[in-house]
Amino acid sequence: MVPSLLFELMLIGLLGVASQWVAWRFRMPAIVVMAATGLIIGPVFGLINPEQDFGDLYSPLISVAVAIILFEGSLNLSFKELRGIGKPIFRISTVGAFIAWILGSLTAHYIAGLSWAVAFVIGGLFVVTGPTVIMPLLRQAKLKARPAKVLKWEGIIVDPIGALLAVFAFEIITFITASNPEASQILLFFAGSIFAVFLGWILGRGLGWMFEMGHVPEFLKSPTVVVVVLFCFTIADVVMHETGLLSVTAMGITLANMGIRSVSDMRHFKENISVLLISTIFIMLTASLDVATIMQIFNPHIIGYVLLMMFAVRPLSIFLSTIGTGLSLNEKVLIGWIAPRGIVALTVSGYFAGVLTEAGYEDASILTALTFALVIFTVIAHGFSIGWLSKKLNLSNKGNPGALIVGSNAFTIQLAKSLKEANYPSIIVDSSWENLSLARKEGLQFYHGSMLSEQTEHHLDTIPYEYLLTLTHDKSYNSLLCTTFLPEYGRTNVFKVSPYTTFKDNGYSTGMVSQVGGRILFDKKFSLEDLIDKAENGFTVRQTTLTDKFTFEHYKQTKDPETVYLFLIKPSGQLKFFSEEMRTVPASGDKIVSLTKGKETERTSDQKQGG
Repeated sequence: MVPSLLFELMLIGLLGVASQWVAWRFRMPAIVVMAATGLIIGPVFGLINPEQDFGDLYSPLISVAVAIILFEGSLNLSFKELRGIGKPIFRISTVGAFIAWILGSLTAHYIAGLSWAVAFVIGGLFVVTGPTVIMPLLRQAKLKARPAKVLKWEGIIVDPIGALLAVFAFEIITFITASNPEASQILLFFAGSIFAVFLGWILGRGLGWMFEMGHVPEFLKSPTVVVVVLFCFTIADVVMHETGLLSVTAMGITLANMGIRSVSDMRHFKENISVLLISTIFIMLTASLDVATIMQIFNPHIIGYVLLMMFAVRPLSIFLSTIGTGLSLNEKVLIGWIAPRGIVALTVSGYFAGVLTEAGYEDASILTALTFALVIFTVIAHGFSIGWLSKKLNLSNKGNPGALIVGSNAFTIQLAKSLKEANYPSIIVDSSWENLSLARKEGLQFYHGSMLSEQTEHHLDTIPYEYLLTLTHDKSYNSLLCTTFLPEYGRTNVFKVSPYTTFKDNGYSTGMVSQVGGRILFDKKFSLEDLIDKAENGFTVRQTTLTDKFTFEHYKQTKDPETVYLFLIKPSGQLKFFSEEMRTVPASGDKIVSLTKGKETERTSDQKQGG
């Protein structure tokens, strides 16, 4: 029984999201899992063949998805990020891309055996890396800010450049081999490229102006952006094939640098759409391959070409283009190794395989196999090695997951010190320099600024911190921060101090702030004022290890009711903050850190058991 298109779409979406979950759950590269899933349901078991089943809709669906993904990535390209890294990014995107094109073309001709014409087309295309494969790897590896930014910018900017180089090479070939060559064709190529950039810029400016002037209601902003992106991509692509990617990239960068808050607010929505599209499209592409194409991958010429691209062409292009840019040797090694190819390479190579074959270049028939081999080899090799290599080169944020604490006061100082003693990184953020004097005196890491400030977004490295704790006196601000950063940190990792106001006789009262944003830290009966009072009046931080004989119930019985249970450290090193919604039950081997009454040294659990 042949599944309906609706069922097939549902299956692809389900498997795409499931692949992302499996990758997250078992700490594997998501791209590898998605590729394996597509191969299993496609050429291995023959359950679906999207290219065949979707027919004429297949290519437009892929193109639209790539346009949205590339636009979403370009929305993160703020020029303010270029401080200190503008020179290497410019060099890699221009000189590096040109070197990679020439070397890649020579390799394709002499090693893969392609004709000069086909070699230069595919050499231009393979300078791409792309956000579809780079972004998941960066999230996985937790690189330090500078190499991560360089790889991100390169992945997004070089994507359209690679497609344009392939088009340019094809136009040159057509011009040279034509019986009556016309220079107007080359001029049309450049005119089409300039038009694509201008179209993206003018649409980005126009959309930004409409948002700033309030001409688009909030509920229509996201749909409007998506529709305009599709319009931008389609018009540019109709004028000159493969310039649509350039156009949507220009549009995204324009919007990213206009400083429009509503665009930033929509970023998480577009990121979610992008993740879904990457998941489904990658499975569709790999599931559409046939067994013959997969078998071609093992051709010695193709394997030799892929190995040279990975171990010679890429490193050489990076090392040569970054001379005198200020990048360290370790950074050059990492960036020179990490260059996985993804959706853009697969889709554009499929287009040129057909066009070149029709033009009489029979060797173009192996382009699909060649591209797929490069994609699979680079995705697997780079996906599994980026974490290990970045640690070896000291370019990853090592250590345990830390906590970003908003609000500097006597209690947060105690909390940050306890995390530091337990070997967990933390940073205290406050807009008041006077409040931060407490952190400075204790030698704790701090940042002066507001978490909602655009400057903070560009200057504060949040990668080492998996938890957000909001402990300011402004309860509404705490809730706003939790709501704002919930998509970035995840619901289970965003906390706020109790919004409840303590009354000695009347229990607790609260407003709307208790219902929105973040989990309540520790216990709702402890307001920030209560916590500060304890920190200033004799309560100290203690750490106790639970055993089979000394359980959490025994531990609680030895404690004063006013004890504040701060966090839990699992034997695996996992950190758990106590909260109103905490589901983890402390077990034997766990370490409990608490703020408790008294200054005398607490006995260990073994001493307690021994009397």
